[in-house]
Amino acid sequence: MRIATWNVNSVRQRLPHLLAFLKEAEPDALCLQELKCVDGDFPRAEIEEAGWQVTSHGQKAFNGVAILSRSRLEDVRRGLPGDDGDEQARYLEGVLPHGDGVVRLASIYLPNGNPPNTEKYPYKLAWMERLTTHARNLLAHEEPLVLAGDYNVIPEPRDARDPAAWIGDALFLPPTRTAFRKLVNLGFTEALRATSDAPGLYTFWDYQAGAWQRNNGIRIDHLLLSPQASDRLAGVSIAKHVRGWEKASDHVPVLIELH
Repeated sequence: MRIATWNVNSVRQRLPHLLAFLKEAEPDALCLQELKCVDGDFPRAEIEEAGWQVTSHGQKAFNGVAILSRSRLEDVRRGLPGDDGDEQARYLEGVLPHGDGVVRLASIYLPNGNPPNTEKYPYKLAWMERLTTHARNLLAHEEPLVLAGDYNVIPEPRDARDPAAWIGDALFLPPTRTAFRKLVNLGFTEALRATSDAPGLYTFWDYQAGAWQRNNGIRIDHLLLSPQASDRLAGVSIAKHVRGWEKASDHVPVLIELH
């Protein structure tokens, strides 16, 4: 099974890119983030015509997550539990058949948290705590589980071309990185770092200051695997070339192979 995650940064604006990537990579499932549209405006017809099932959790102009899959997504959950008043569309979860069993998959768009001296940063940390609580409950099912998405977390200095530039940023502040480690330490495997210790592996390049041309990137898109999923991990890749497409998203897809 090939699973990918991609912050598409407006699914309607990047639809040609999305269809091209689906044709090129042929994943079994693709988690999307930052749709920037409500479910009714999602380009469902074009994607279904290309052979994909669509499950989305959208929001007007902001946020939004989706899972595109070859098989129908079952046991769907829209929204992260733990705060009934949270209306931001940042979490979508479901179950896909895989061999004789299933894989539980979540598409995650974790809050950015900037500026850190505003209410946005406590919201980010509280959201991460809710995710950790929910993930702990999911692990109790002892099934293959993949939490994929844009975490807006730079886990380590090697995950940024210029770590010093991010010291005061919500993506790299110590409480952010601590909260991410707390999540991983529940028993997850961070897919890319399970297969490579190499520096210079990035998934995001800002539109400003020639970041892409200078390879001034950061790695903030991650796939966390439960023990039952990590046992099946056969490979991880970053589709870096997608950032070079005309009018590209500032993120690129990350893919894993599960056997």
